[in-house]
Amino acid sequence: MQKNQNSRSIGDIGEDYVCGYLRENGYEILERNFTVRGGEIDIIASQGNKIAFVEVKTRKVGALTTGESAITYTKKQRLIKTARIYLAKKNIRAFCRFDVAVVHHDGGNVVFFKYYKSAFDASSK
Repeated sequence: MQKNQNSRSIGDIGEDYVCGYLRENGYEILERNFTVRGGEIDIIASQGNKIAFVEVKTRKVGALTTGESAITYTKKQRLIKTARIYLAKKNIRAFCRFDVAVVHHDGGNVVFFKYYKSAFDASSK
């Protein structure tokens, strides 16, 4: 149980930072942690008629794996499926993209941030 709470608090550091970044760049945060059976989207944001489904990968400084390496084919497919469910539930028709944000922190302080706009699309393999 402790591990899950720790993972959640680490994830919150990154997600809070990315939400701030998105707001500063003119996005409205529509949802955080949108979850359905088999999938979750960390942040759903809109800017005009565009919707960004954002996967946030937060790592401690010195982590053995990169955030980028965690975006596997299976992860992409789950994100795409979850995004389709979100759009259908909300009856939304809009231009959509899948972004990835990588955040590194040291003791809760963000020390590195990289945002990949349109990191992949629904046809990605």
